[in-house]
Amino acid sequence: MNTVNVTNKSDFEEALKHFSLELSKTLTTSDGQWSIKGFIDTLKNVYTISSDTKIVSKILEIHLFPHIAQFAERMGYRIALAEHQNHYPDISFVNKADDAIRFALDLKTTYRNPKKPHTCNGFTLGSHGEYFVNRTSTKNIRFPYASYGAHFCLGLIYDRTPNATIDETRTHKVDDLSSIVSVASNFQFFVAEKWRIASDKGGSGNTANIGSIKDIQNLVGGRGTFHKLGEKWFDDYWINYRKIKTTNAHGEPTAISSLRQFVEYRNGDLSLVVDRESEED
Repeated sequence: MNTVNVTNKSDFEEALKHFSLELSKTLTTSDGQWSIKGFIDTLKNVYTISSDTKIVSKILEIHLFPHIAQFAERMGYRIALAEHQNHYPDISFVNKADDAIRFALDLKTTYRNPKKPHTCNGFTLGSHGEYFVNRTSTKNIRFPYASYGAHFCLGLIYDRTPNATIDETRTHKVDDLSSIVSVASNFQFFVAEKWRIASDKGGSGNTANIGSIKDIQNLVGGRGTFHKLGEKWFDDYWINYRKIKTTNAHGEPTAISSLRQFVEYRNGDLSLVVDRESEED
């Protein structure tokens, strides 16, 4: 295996994007279905996969790891995985020649919205809590946030197989693999720095997670809510998310929770704000 020692962000990102283009061929069959059909036991019985998105996402991650390890080796890096569930990031690339050179990679999977196929279900982009605010903290993060040269997402958008019936009481034989319908198909991979695909809204319930945009073309193109303003605005906004209060039209105190409000408060250029509605309609 030929190896190179890529140390700067732009070259690493370019290599990662090229690698992502190869993945759909590796993970899918000739007709575009996911090559994973189910689980197999020692008696060679095959159990089909549930279409539950959490299960699909986890198995996809496991399917990707060996390929990512090979990519890291080619680039002259070792990989360090998150030590605990829900810690950030999923994978840390650490340069073998200089371990101070690091890049963060989160694996993100989401499915297309069948009613609005130009959009997807979206995903979270990590916490805006302690390690994001305190860039030297090691709480819930593999290495301090500031020690990474860039924070990338390897995204996968897929179609959920319509009307896929999973009979959990039935098993299949290995010879039947070709007849088992995959629960996912039509894979589309992309790579982007997470600030480029971020929304100005939280990603999940009451947890302190950053949400992504949902328009697929903008996701793949890295044109999120902050893409015209830049990473410094992304950092500033999410470090201070809902922490700054202003007065609404009725004279009542209210927390700033939109980028337009925040840029106006900071006396920034409002023409550079990409409103979330225009991204996803």
